[in-house]
Amino acid sequence: QVRVVESGGGLVQPGGSLRLSCAASGSIFSIDLMGWYRQAPGKQRELVASITSASTNYADNVKGRFTITRDNNKNTLDLQMNSLELEDTAVYYCKVIVRFNSGGVQVQYWGQGTQVTVSS
Repeated sequence: QVRVVESGGGLVQPGGSLRLSCAASGSIFSIDLMGWYRQAPGKQRELVASITSASTNYADNVKGRFTITRDNNKNTLDLQMNSLELEDTAVYYCKVIVRFNSGGVQVQYWGQGTQVTVSS
C-alpha cells in the first residue's frame, strides 16, 4: 500500500505565495509520475502540473506562476505557487503513479487534498 500526504495549504491574499508539499511512502519500487491536481467547487478536477523523469507539464493558466519540483530520493513533490489569483482557490490533490516491481503494472494513488483559498 502507498500513502500520499499533502501539506502546505492555507489562506492567502491575491498576489501572495504558498508552497505545497507531497510525500509518498510505502513499498514503492519506482514512481513514474507525480503531479498536482485541483478541484474548485462545482468544477471537475483538473491538472495543475505534473513531472516525470522525461518531462514537466503545466496547465496553461499556471505557467509562469507555479513551479513543480521533485526529490526522487525522498519521493516528495513540491508546488511553489506565486502571484496567486482568486481563481486558484481549490482543493489541491497530489497524485502518484507507482510500480511495485521492475516491469510491474502502474498503480495510481491520490492524497486526501489540501485547501488553498485566495481571498482579500
